[in-house]
Amino acid sequence: MKKLWGGRFSDSADAFAEAFGASISFDQTFAPYDIQGSIAHATMLGETGIISLEESKQIVEGLKKVRSRWERGELEFRLSDEDIHMNIERYLTEEIGPVAGKLHTARSRNDQVATDFHLYIRAHIVSLATAIEEAQQALIQKAKDNMDAILPGYTHLQRAQPVLFSHHLLAYAAMLDRDGGRLMDLWKRVNILPLGAGALAGTTFPIDRERVASLLRFDGVYENSMDAVSDRDFALEYLNCCATIMMHLSRLCEEIIIWSTGEFSFVELHDSLSTGSSIMPQKKNADFAELIRGKTGRVYGALTTLYTVMKGLPLTYNKDMQEDKEGVFDATETVYGSLKIAAAMVKTLTVNKDAMRAHAERGFTNATDAADYLAKKGLPFREAHEVVGKLVKHCVVNRCDLGALSLEAFRSFSPLFEQDIYEAISLETVVNRRTTRGGTGTSAVEAQLAIVELRQRELGEWITRHRSIVVAE
Repeated sequence: MKKLWGGRFSDSADAFAEAFGASISFDQTFAPYDIQGSIAHATMLGETGIISLEESKQIVEGLKKVRSRWERGELEFRLSDEDIHMNIERYLTEEIGPVAGKLHTARSRNDQVATDFHLYIRAHIVSLATAIEEAQQALIQKAKDNMDAILPGYTHLQRAQPVLFSHHLLAYAAMLDRDGGRLMDLWKRVNILPLGAGALAGTTFPIDRERVASLLRFDGVYENSMDAVSDRDFALEYLNCCATIMMHLSRLCEEIIIWSTGEFSFVELHDSLSTGSSIMPQKKNADFAELIRGKTGRVYGALTTLYTVMKGLPLTYNKDMQEDKEGVFDATETVYGSLKIAAAMVKTLTVNKDAMRAHAERGFTNATDAADYLAKKGLPFREAHEVVGKLVKHCVVNRCDLGALSLEAFRSFSPLFEQDIYEAISLETVVNRRTTRGGTGTSAVEAQLAIVELRQRELGEWITRHRSIVVAE
């Protein structure tokens, strides 16, 4: 196909340079979005009289045929056509002849690609939100199924205080809730139409940008044409959302990896989500959790790359911005896959409640409650803290836990200790007395469950409303 810009040039491009500059190897991902935007543009051109209604109809029907061929996997994209826009136009020309050349009236590849990008990210906000909802559901159900499981909570990876396993899982559900919220908030900055900005300065044709926005179900249009073609804030914000999701998943996977070791044995991964060793027959490795942890780096890399690409660019479009897409495509695929795998891991996880409890009963996770006990008896907390610290030191030397001490031993450290100290530092008491909002007590966790389920339903309703917007008609 003749280059759209070929009229200015006498010599053809160097073959290696042409391959180096082409983007079709990756921006073919934009195919359905490019067609979707072109259908709306052609419709508007006909309605405004910029081209005839008959020509507009021909172009729209031709684009629909090209889309059908793409859906059947029949399109072959050529490097010689540089990018997705010129490849689609070539196929359109094959369908309807020279009238296809009128499609590019009143637009540039600059505002065209920006529109494709907005349509792509808009669609994947919905797909990632859907995957988040599924991962949340796995966490919620696992929490419901294990309300009686107690494990040690950690600070500095040292045993700290006992918590409900459900409470621990719901912390990750809360993270995903924020992730979903960020995507929903991003929508309003993505759902703005750049088409009609032209190359950078607008167009002399009497286009109706609001009509195109309506056809594509955008909420508005860019008010500044230079900003429209040079803005990639929406892509940076999207990648930031992706990076944060991956950070949360990586933390969850790190814990699953630790919990599944023989040293902990808190959980066991399903065979379908584990691998073995080529030399050690006994091994059951948490490879998929490790992969998610590792893939987090490539999503961070995509975000850093785009920030670096954009940081020194003068207005408006620069060829550097061709580097804005591959990282976004890769991040989208990585995050979506990671969310699906994480959801499956949690859903099929076998929980070893006995091992969790055994670890919670060791390591003086009830020491804070022993100090609280003395404080409630009237001893200033700082003094109570010191008394219990000495008790713990005594237990370490004598290789026993607090609960194994005799009342006489307790009272040798403070006369305030009485028989009820044993009830006060029992595992169930330590957990269930923490009933303040957000705490680990059973009643507090049940309240958290109700809240996270409500928010999950709200996310599901948002997805349902917005899924219809992103589906091309």
